[in-house]
Amino acid sequence: MASVNRFIQFNNETIDTKMLYRLEMLGGALADAPYLKVTTRKLIEFRPTESSVSVSVFWRHRSKFVEQHGYLSDIYLLSAGFWRNFSLSAWKDVIAEQSPVSSLRRQLLLCAEEFRLSEKIVKERPGTADSFDVREEVYGEFHRDQFNQNLKRGFLADAFLNAAYLSLRDVETEMDDPWGPVLLIWKGMFDAKSTADSSAIVERMTGRLEFLLSSDMIHTYYTFGDAADKAPPFHYHEGIEAEKPDEQEEIETIEEWFNSWHRETELTDSPAMEFELEKGDSQLATGGREEAGADEVQQTGKGDSNGEHLEDNDEDDKDMESGPKRSGGKFGRANEQVVYHEQRLLAHIDHSRLIADWRRQQAPYVRSLLKELKKRITQRHQDYRTNLNAGRLSKNLLPLALEERPKPFYRKSAPSKELDAVFCLLIDGSASMVDKLDETKQAVLLFHDVLRGLGIAHEIVLFYEDAFEASDSEQPNYFEWMHKFEDGMRDHAQEIVSFEAHEDNRDGFAIRWMTDRIKRRQEKHRFILVFSDGEPSAYNYAENGVVDTANAVSEAKKEGVELLHLFLTSEPITEEQATFYRMMYGNKSVSADSLENFVDQTLRLLKRTLHLVIQSG
Repeated sequence: MASVNRFIQFNNETIDTKMLYRLEMLGGALADAPYLKVTTRKLIEFRPTESSVSVSVFWRHRSKFVEQHGYLSDIYLLSAGFWRNFSLSAWKDVIAEQSPVSSLRRQLLLCAEEFRLSEKIVKERPGTADSFDVREEVYGEFHRDQFNQNLKRGFLADAFLNAAYLSLRDVETEMDDPWGPVLLIWKGMFDAKSTADSSAIVERMTGRLEFLLSSDMIHTYYTFGDAADKAPPFHYHEGIEAEKPDEQEEIETIEEWFNSWHRETELTDSPAMEFELEKGDSQLATGGREEAGADEVQQTGKGDSNGEHLEDNDEDDKDMESGPKRSGGKFGRANEQVVYHEQRLLAHIDHSRLIADWRRQQAPYVRSLLKELKKRITQRHQDYRTNLNAGRLSKNLLPLALEERPKPFYRKSAPSKELDAVFCLLIDGSASMVDKLDETKQAVLLFHDVLRGLGIAHEIVLFYEDAFEASDSEQPNYFEWMHKFEDGMRDHAQEIVSFEAHEDNRDGFAIRWMTDRIKRRQEKHRFILVFSDGEPSAYNYAENGVVDTANAVSEAKKEGVELLHLFLTSEPITEEQATFYRMMYGNKSVSADSLENFVDQTLRLLKRTLHLVIQSG
């Protein structure tokens, strides 16, 4: 797990996850592509291999007003402009032609298309005008400054692109006479109606540019992203000689390009089995069932009968399969390639002495908290209270006629004195927890003892990712139960003291996995507590991991699950760290500014949460 206190402070960017989530929803709606993801990069780009478009970090470190409208203009251009109105065939023709000024040609075409599509979008959607006005103002100032710098340094190709951008906004530049005729051709962009028209104008300028320029561009102001001729992989059943189509379907728009990638990449590993079911097993054609049956047994299974002749299976663990499970996008798009294992954490060493010592230290806190909470529960559950101003109307209505200020109402509490709540504790099992294991184990043990004392159902799970086995196609994740709902009030202190640190952590995936379990519970109050010591860190899970975790927290709230976060650190927390965690977890993130204070913070968080349950119970 990477720490929020990164070494290079000036590169310590904080991602506004809520803003990025809104952009993703807007982009998907405008493009009519719910699968579309939005990321941030240096320049706006298209990445169908990742089902994503990228907005530019150019807008960072500006006023909130400019930043918001700048990002909006990027999304408008990407999903309402280029998406259906940019010709890939025209683009391929331009990049296929070799030229001494190839980079300038490509960037001029993208600059021209940005201008054409901006005008088109504003005309079709007048509400976008404010964002494009901000865009033109900021980029206009940027290109004026770049023009002066490039001209002084002798980067003429770069200066010409700056001048070309400004000339479409009717801003004159100080370029020598030889450039006038070229810019005059460029002004034809005002009449361009398609990418082919823009491409034709760039072609007309190419000869003069090659004559006037001795070198190509140094800087990159416009880029496209993935190579436009990069086709999605052809999908076919495993073990079958599939004939690929002789002619690939011609893809004309970016929308078609993304859809073709999405159709292929969303397929799971199931087609091989589908083929066997549809076509039959080829072994039967030669040897029949007897021959096939002679093969070595690959897998065994147990029935679900309750007959007495069967072994006494552990019913509590019947939902844990022996093999791994594939996420397949069920737990968020950033986790589509995750393969997860669910298993019990086993205690191989007897820790009875250590457990007894820790419980002896925590006993005063546990007794005090249980006594206080049980007292509050008793007060809350009085059998019968009469003469109230509000509540249920009593059958005795005489006070209405006899008394000047009658109080004919009463209240009767629920018959059950058990707290209608359920708790889940997710423990970060990444490598960075290795120096905090003892403090974390003590806090988890306290959590376990208090909830057992109150008779509250709870679950304790360690989560981590195997960094050494992770790849583009598969990211193994593990959930290790120390205590399950089905265990009731059994004592699992041995398992709690036995958990260890591993490699990485995929927080958003773990939160979604736990939310999926706890939302099936019938309790009125459902809580997930996340114990961690840093930001999400896993394979291909850097910046998008922060966004994915924030989205997972938001989704949990929609399911009626309250999510709390306790940040464990050995140093006082900084304002930057506090802001970072509020961005992911809202105002439900608290921190322990020292390892010694971790147990106290756990106790305080648990106490506050249970008080809220009692008050609303």
